[in-house]
Amino acid sequence: MTNELKDISDTIFDPVSSKAERFAKGNEIRKKIPRSVHQEWKPSENRRDPVEILIESSVGRIETLLPIRYRRMMESPFAFFRGSAAIMAADLAETSDSGIHLQLCGDCHLMNFGGFATPERKLVFDINDFDETFPGPWEWDLKRLASSFAIAGRWRNFSEKHCKEFAWNVADSYKRHMLDYSQLSALQIWYADIDLAALIEMGKDEEIKKFHQKRIKKASEFTAHEKEFAKMTYQEGQRARIKDDPPLIYHPTVREEEVVLKVAEKAHIQYMESLPDEKKVLLSRYKLHDIAIKVVGVGSVGTMCGITLLMSATGEPIFLQFKEARKSVLESNLKHKSKYKHQGERIVIGQKLMQSASDMFLGWTNDDQNRFFYIRQLRDAKVKPVLEIMKTENMNDYAKACGWALARAHARSGDPSLVSGYIGKGDEFADAIAKFSLLYADQNEADYDKMLTAIKEGRLPIAAEI
Repeated sequence: MTNELKDISDTIFDPVSSKAERFAKGNEIRKKIPRSVHQEWKPSENRRDPVEILIESSVGRIETLLPIRYRRMMESPFAFFRGSAAIMAADLAETSDSGIHLQLCGDCHLMNFGGFATPERKLVFDINDFDETFPGPWEWDLKRLASSFAIAGRWRNFSEKHCKEFAWNVADSYKRHMLDYSQLSALQIWYADIDLAALIEMGKDEEIKKFHQKRIKKASEFTAHEKEFAKMTYQEGQRARIKDDPPLIYHPTVREEEVVLKVAEKAHIQYMESLPDEKKVLLSRYKLHDIAIKVVGVGSVGTMCGITLLMSATGEPIFLQFKEARKSVLESNLKHKSKYKHQGERIVIGQKLMQSASDMFLGWTNDDQNRFFYIRQLRDAKVKPVLEIMKTENMNDYAKACGWALARAHARSGDPSLVSGYIGKGDEFADAIAKFSLLYADQNEADYDKMLTAIKEGRLPIAAEI
């Protein structure tokens, strides 16, 4: 057994004990780690400078893109939070740990959830970003998710009472659904998913329901690759090319392009080796036509990310997205080390562990500079949350949905009976998480102000408005 699995095996699942015994064991853990301790947040005297953590996390990124990263992060405390997973990981390491470990998302905030199509073309709601996935204390994901609602709520100018309510609903929904999963078999949990259309239908706001139903219809109407092909490409002789949209989408220089394409072709062959045989057969019918750098997200800006265009002999396109896979921000804050030497493999396996259904082209590779990458389809019928239109009721509904999705994801690799036993059936744990979330929202605002000061002092470069 690897050191990583040895460290956490006792808290993942005990196949010998009954559900009731494991629930009771979770209850017993409260005597050592009371639920009330999870409401606490106070920075330690030796807390690291958040700006230094940001600078450290930028090492190895594309320097010309760093000003875009900091420009995006300075838009609001919520944007800062999205790009500062490393800061919160270091802070969570200073909080009380229940000792119950499972596979974590690692960057569990509300914008990393949404709808997407499964390989069977069903639209589901789930977590959709796993760059930082790593085994660790289950409550770390929950605290980051609940805090993201408090922080986003402030950004949207909701009252402090409502922001606390959003965070509380995340934890309460997690509790209720984890208890439900604790009654199921491991196989039933593995089969479970959250139907996006049914989830939207559960809402009471008719206007928002109609808005999302139209989005689902639009997402389902087109083959995603053909839609992107019409929008993102042009014809250059016999070759289809990705349109440049600098600084967010661009090709290497003319001098570099031929070399880059050769490296990409080699990396693509290695990527194919990470796929099951039937997917190799499918992708073997497509040839690599073009590659471009594409700036994505907030936390990923500056890492080597991009898109590749594959074409079949009869002109059908497939767009794949590649993202650089760096060491998880959680690893340096936990005692155990990753069992995976390839960071792309770490992400792919973590994603398959947590998601109800993963992209059928999900795989990993590396380049000639030994940078790690993972690869998936680009925008396969994705439906992202639109916070700007959400009212209080909608935010609460979305908080409940995210708490549900996180419980389902955690139940796959962890022991839902043990976790449920620890949480209990009352409100004490949700109350604690809600209090923590407001305290951490205060901390996030203070860190955001420190970043703005560092920008003014020239310690962090920013791009012009884009």
